[in-house]
Amino acid sequence: MSSLGVVASGPAADAIAASVPVLVEAQFASKLFAQDATLWGPEAESESAIRLSWVNLARTSRPLLGEIAALRDQLRGDGVDRIVLCGMGGSSLAPEVICATAGVDLVVLDSSQPDMVRDAIVDLERTAVVVSSKSGSTVETDSQRRAFQAAFEEKGIDPTTRIIIVTDPGSPLDDQSRADGYRVVNADPNVGGRYSALTAFGLVPSGLAGADIEALLDDAEAVADVLSADDDGNPALRLAAAMAATNPLRDKLVLVDDGSGIVGLPDWAEQLIAESTGKQGTGILPVVVGSEEDPEVAHPDADVTVVRLKGDDEDSDSADELVQADRSDVAVSGPLGAQLLLWEVATAAAGRLLGINPFDQPDVESAKKASRALLDQGMGAGDEPAATDGAVEIRALGGDWLGDATTVPQAIDALFAQLDADRGYLAVMAYLDRIADAELASVRPGLARRTHRPVTFGWGPRFLHSTGQFHKGGPATGVYLQITTAPHEDLSVPGREFSFGEFVASQAAGDAQVLAEHGRPVLQLHLTDHDAGLAQVRESLAAAASGGDDDPKGSA
Repeated sequence: MSSLGVVASGPAADAIAASVPVLVEAQFASKLFAQDATLWGPEAESESAIRLSWVNLARTSRPLLGEIAALRDQLRGDGVDRIVLCGMGGSSLAPEVICATAGVDLVVLDSSQPDMVRDAIVDLERTAVVVSSKSGSTVETDSQRRAFQAAFEEKGIDPTTRIIIVTDPGSPLDDQSRADGYRVVNADPNVGGRYSALTAFGLVPSGLAGADIEALLDDAEAVADVLSADDDGNPALRLAAAMAATNPLRDKLVLVDDGSGIVGLPDWAEQLIAESTGKQGTGILPVVVGSEEDPEVAHPDADVTVVRLKGDDEDSDSADELVQADRSDVAVSGPLGAQLLLWEVATAAAGRLLGINPFDQPDVESAKKASRALLDQGMGAGDEPAATDGAVEIRALGGDWLGDATTVPQAIDALFAQLDADRGYLAVMAYLDRIADAELASVRPGLARRTHRPVTFGWGPRFLHSTGQFHKGGPATGVYLQITTAPHEDLSVPGREFSFGEFVASQAAGDAQVLAEHGRPVLQLHLTDHDAGLAQVRESLAAAASGGDDDPKGSA
């Protein structure tokens, strides 16, 4: 029997006591599971009316199980034992968590960075590719599909036997793929991408890779009645209140794994929460950290709630490990399938508490439009840098704040000087190869110690479908460090007039442009030589981090 635990202390517990009864009185949970589109107000009604089928997926996705098992057996019979997923945002993050937790291999290609794309197009004799896109219009995914199709053809492999399409019924991708002879699995069209973990988008790649997706649905179905109950003990309502009803609002939600046994759940929750809530100048910023020693957990500020993801077998009725009543702490436990549904319900309820529509993403769309416009214009050399330091070009957007900085360390200091000491956060946005360059993320805790503020780290363009919405639509309290690079070698997009290198450059430039239009300070560090520039930036960030200390008030 699946169980869920949500235990809180401090301001999070106060928020639960004050706001859960209000949600219960409004019958929010039961109405949500009845797919009542009026729960978020008249302006959200048209969108929510076509976005609520996820509440019943634990049952309605069951017919997929046999189809996926048959396809998996067929592929294995053909010698295929390597599954690659091409998808962005919710289409990739949930399968990544499901497979990592199950201990099965899944190659997730959620990037347009040419080095990363090239590294995924290997071992084609034993590879099948799942292409996941609701409409098929996601340029990253379409470009990845084109690259794999051409690579299979070059190897003499019929791509229709190796590429599986997951998309909404009747989408342009659906119609074209069927006409071209590809295997298509349709997802429920009335589910948005970030709520799609238990649709075909989550289940097809996970099942083909070998995860037990039936157990996943069993765990979700086992808690559906609890989560749909108008009851003060409803764990989703408790979690929603802890996230979105603290007074004053603690709008930084620090997520740390504490022996949950679920691999990567904070990264999935980050996208769900940030993209759902970060709009209209409000929202909850998820901050994914690595351990209890990270400064956001060890010394949380007054605008932070810390959520620990604990093991399913722990005593969820005990709050012994939640410390100091002045800290806002939450412990969440439960198996993966149950937690996927828990966080989805809690995020939808958080939208109600915040007074926003949790199903749209207007600022994600604005960055996409800016990127497309730059591609259409042709990616030139871009604006002249404010300065060049070694293998790094320095540019500053979003205001006249760079001053006379001419070196990377000086520019970093100038950006940090823009931070709001009480409400601000730093977002590091690395448009690099998140596999080959993974070590760069290790700078995050040191930067949090130096700035005495929460720090997020996102790989571009992956984060554009996640925290990218919060950056632009949430509170204007962030400062942004964008790192871009000249790839080791560019890669053409078959049938397109742009390359992967030009595309990812347009995504980074479009992202920075929209942030600047919103008045957000953006420091762009462009590596003109990848290896030398990356070493230089890492050294500069490490030096910047060493200027801090473990006391959050030490030099504030």
